[in-house]
Amino acid sequence: MYDTLAQGYDELYGEEQEKKLKKIAHVIQGRILDIGAGTGIVAKHFPHVVSLDPSWEMLKKAEGMKVLGQAEYLPFKPGSFDTIVSLTALHHTQIIPVIRELKRLQAAHMAFTILKKSAKCQSIVSHMQKAFPHLEIIEEEKDFLLIIEQRKG
Repeated sequence: MYDTLAQGYDELYGEEQEKKLKKIAHVIQGRILDIGAGTGIVAKHFPHVVSLDPSWEMLKKAEGMKVLGQAEYLPFKPGSFDTIVSLTALHHTQIIPVIRELKRLQAAHMAFTILKKSAKCQSIVSHMQKAFPHLEIIEEEKDFLLIIEQRKG
């Protein structure tokens, strides 16, 4: 589906995604993994971003390092990233394997936007709350922002 949307994605959703990014930008630092990166909006604003997406047509529009892949099977070693972000993409995943991968990677900072109207929204939020005790949930107009700052030690 996203292969066919790639050409006009930024025109349709770019402004909305930019607004979401601004709301979580305070968490983003260091080496960054963008899950469901699409056309690479995060990579346009931050250095050291790896854009991961299952659609090569979307990734072709992204800047920097690109990895074709899925959130449930992240091809990276633990400690590879300081921050993991995902803008409006986790509702396309199976959240239990994604959480397993997030925990395995051990990023100190994570920020996700979850579309409220998604049928999976409440399930995602609930599973994330159980998995990450330091989860901060911010309710916005169309989304929940999930912010996780891991405590070390």
